[in-house]
Amino acid sequence: MAISERGIQIRIRFFGVLFIVAFFAIAGRAYFLQVVQAPQLQERADQQRQRVVELAPQRGSILDRNGDPLAVSLDTQSLFADPLLVKEPEKVAAQLAGLLSMKKTALTKVLSEEKRFVWVKRKLDPEVAKQIRELRIAGLQFVPEHKRFYPQATVGAHIVGFTGLDPKGLEGVELEYDQLLQGEPGRLVSHRDARGRGMATAEQLAQGGVPGHNLQLTLDRSLQYIAEKELARVIKETRALSGTVVMLEPARGKILAMASQPDYNPNLPGKSKVSSRRNRAVTDMYEPGSTFKPFLLAGVLEEKLVRPNQKTYCENGRYEVGGKIIRDTKKHRKLTLQEMLKYSSNIGFAKLGKALEREKFYSYLTDFGFGQVTGLDLPGESPGLLREPSRWFEIDLAAISFGQGLTVTPIQISSAMAAIANGGLLMEPYLVERVIDADGRTVQRVLPQAKHRVISEQTAKQVREMMVTVTEPGGTGTRAALPGYRVAGKTGTAQKVDPVTGGYSIDKRVSSFIGFVPAERPSLVISVIVDEPEGKGYGGVVAAPVFARIAEQSLNHLDILPKGSVAAIDAAQLNSEPLPDLAPLLSESKPIDGLVMPDFRGMSYRQVLQAMGNKQLNLKLSGSGQVVEQSPAPGKKIRYGKQAWVRLGA
Repeated sequence: MAISERGIQIRIRFFGVLFIVAFFAIAGRAYFLQVVQAPQLQERADQQRQRVVELAPQRGSILDRNGDPLAVSLDTQSLFADPLLVKEPEKVAAQLAGLLSMKKTALTKVLSEEKRFVWVKRKLDPEVAKQIRELRIAGLQFVPEHKRFYPQATVGAHIVGFTGLDPKGLEGVELEYDQLLQGEPGRLVSHRDARGRGMATAEQLAQGGVPGHNLQLTLDRSLQYIAEKELARVIKETRALSGTVVMLEPARGKILAMASQPDYNPNLPGKSKVSSRRNRAVTDMYEPGSTFKPFLLAGVLEEKLVRPNQKTYCENGRYEVGGKIIRDTKKHRKLTLQEMLKYSSNIGFAKLGKALEREKFYSYLTDFGFGQVTGLDLPGESPGLLREPSRWFEIDLAAISFGQGLTVTPIQISSAMAAIANGGLLMEPYLVERVIDADGRTVQRVLPQAKHRVISEQTAKQVREMMVTVTEPGGTGTRAALPGYRVAGKTGTAQKVDPVTGGYSIDKRVSSFIGFVPAERPSLVISVIVDEPEGKGYGGVVAAPVFARIAEQSLNHLDILPKGSVAAIDAAQLNSEPLPDLAPLLSESKPIDGLVMPDFRGMSYRQVLQAMGNKQLNLKLSGSGQVVEQSPAPGKKIRYGKQAWVRLGA
């Protein structure tokens, strides 16, 4: 049957409309896919043809105050594999096991995984990476990463801390300033074809990140080495459990050195005990004993409760308080404030505490910073333990007066002593002095911060002068004395609490000495704490000599010469005309018996320090690298009053 013309027209129109509808549907779908969903689809496509692995960021360096490195990031190679391209995984594992110090079974399992990317081992030694490259094994590739390295090894380890493989800071400054040091991570972008095969090498596709900021500390690595060396020596000699040294600049609150024993190597943190990695200067609390007495003395003098020359009856060495007997090591009748401090009379100070009364005494102690953290920029600081005065019984007041019945941290008592040394201001101690970006620009500078005034300058001066007598003949700290310097300090011998009986132990003590030098214008506050030394564990016998050795070497390093030496002549005396002829004085300076300048040429910084320790030399060190110049010349005698120095360079 013939189709009518009208039917043909209807069909043409129907298919025309259908075509138009189909066209708009296809066009709409294309618009939706190519415009609306384009970002999501592009991301999915990239995921299918790329694999992005985040690499460890390049952490900023940590430097001492002279710019010498304490922590740096070194370029290293990390090994990864595409298991689908590794033929005979078991055979490859056998080749790599010895080089990577890994078990063959573990390597075989990694290389047999059904993945396109697996880490084999990260941050390899350069020699190991070179040997693996020479094997030319299909499916193995390298990518550049950064490895944390601590060039000073154990020196400053408790302050600097260490990082994990991530690398994120796990202890010390590395943890406290992790965000600043971290930087932006790089990325490993691996392109693949339709069959999942790699299309380029990792070296071509590794995209670098942004380096982190560098930190410059107040720490001096030479002073740190001196403190650690002398602390390790006393721990070994006395067979003590542990020890701590804190050295700070009292006028500003800068931490110059902070040593703890036992120590550890941050390059190998996993090979040390957790207790060895603890920074005892900020975490460990102990009863300070008689080193606490200057703070009570400061409060009594500030309140003018007892005149400096007024005598207090000290009960012939035996005094009953609250049903308990307090004893002095020697029997004393009447003593002035200065004599009470010099001879460390517990009875005398128990009476001073009663005169000041508990509320006022507590107020001074909190003003000195006890019972609270100092604010030092390190993690894990303990506040110590200082109970409210309402909880003090009569015997508690007496015991706290001579440093028992409360706990402090080494940094806490060092900071408090600095307030006496600097004229009465409690400074906030700090470690990081500058934050520097990757281009060397200073982005942040830390300035000294005074918290508040604790005592007047006059009172601080009086306490300082009384503390000098402790190191003079007849005092308890004579072994802390230094020829040519006036040393102010205080010894401490505190009984430890026996965890079994709950009372004080008969033979377990904490020996300590804390002082500053030169007493008339203090440059250094140094505290030495030795936990459970064997034998005679008195602070004046154990800790005071350590203070003296550290102070002597540190003063020499800082060019703070003793009175009476030619170099210490007051410059004001040289301003008048005519100038005195110093040549005869210099030529007549006598050699120090037996001390001859060694040949340091070509030695590293650490080798010089070790040689100085072995030969008991005090030399000024500057620069970094290897020794390029020294004075006096090798083999020449070292003369008293003339500076001996060593300069290092690249």
